[in-house]
Amino acid sequence: MRPAALKQLAPWLALAALVVVADQASKYAVIAGLRPGEFRELTGFFNLVLAYNRGAAFSFLSDAGGWQRALFIGVAAVAVAVIVMLLLRHPQEQLFCAGLGLILGGALGNVCDRVVLGHVVDFLDFHAFGWHFWAFNLADSAITAGAGLLILDGLLPSKARQKS
Repeated sequence: MRPAALKQLAPWLALAALVVVADQASKYAVIAGLRPGEFRELTGFFNLVLAYNRGAAFSFLSDAGGWQRALFIGVAAVAVAVIVMLLLRHPQEQLFCAGLGLILGGALGNVCDRVVLGHVVDFLDFHAFGWHFWAFNLADSAITAGAGLLILDGLLPSKARQKS
């Protein structure tokens, strides 16, 4: 890879690395402070809970026989390659690249869990009126925020995207 290409990638890779570090540090803190299934009520609508997810979004395939781990690691590897390629092709589109950087960091944060632990650690539990949203983590939040930035970028006129 050329030095100019690395220079263009650097801010987005740094953003992704920041997401991975924050995600892994938060998961480590929760694992150190809670037992699986234990929760701590922080507000009337938010708890910390230690949950393990062997599946994907919203526990998709969590009860499969274990083969899903390799599938999700493979999907993440392909996603990382595609994201890096897109970052290299669109270096001037800052909003687009910021979204991709957040998604990259989130994907890497969750794949670290899958490789090391065999499951993803979730701990953020929002609830209202007796209904609990699925537990999630900082990596999931970064992926969601990144997707939001990509949607916003797609809604902006092309000249505005170049300047953002």
